[in-house]
Amino acid sequence: MKIEQIPVGFMQVFCYLVYDEGTGEGILIDPAGNEEELVRYLKTKGISLLYIVNTHGHADHTCGNEKIRQATGAKVVLHETDDIFYQKPEAQFFARSMGFQSPGPADLRVKDGDEVSFGNLKMKFIHTPGHTKGSCCILVDGNLFTGDTLFVGAVGRTDLPGGSMKELVNSLLKLVKTLPPETVVWPGHDYGDQPSSTLAREARKNPYITEHL
Repeated sequence: MKIEQIPVGFMQVFCYLVYDEGTGEGILIDPAGNEEELVRYLKTKGISLLYIVNTHGHADHTCGNEKIRQATGAKVVLHETDDIFYQKPEAQFFARSMGFQSPGPADLRVKDGDEVSFGNLKMKFIHTPGHTKGSCCILVDGNLFTGDTLFVGAVGRTDLPGGSMKELVNSLLKLVKTLPPETVVWPGHDYGDQPSSTLAREARKNPYITEHL
């Protein structure tokens, strides 16, 4: 398995290219900008993109869906709660007012515990509400892609519609109590002192976790 961490868009969202080297099949997680460059890179690498995966429905993480879906034929995957909410007119208007393209509906809605295969790999969706109602972390072979649920040393904001600090803390505790401590954390933004972490490190150093353990 290969993982490439790629900052994209004017908000420098961490997009992740994850692929099986044996089959050449892969996924893009939160491809929210630089879409043409991403598509060219996929062609250069010879990667067959099967899925565009969103950790949550905020437009700064989903605005690249349509261009990449049209260019590659990949299916968009999102938790069912966020897919329903962010297709509402008011949510789409808010996205456009922030300068983002409003995404179309997902091709595949998932819920907690669902697993989807690509190549010889499997991604598992862990529902982690708090940043949004439908936020998910995506687990692939010991690697956890956390979006805006968990940053290195911090967490995503909870003051937007659907946000809840209580739910977010519960989600964080679920992660550190149920997953191996060596699980690698790949966040949605580079807001910490390093671009990735582990659950063990976050359990020791992240105040949003340590205060509640």
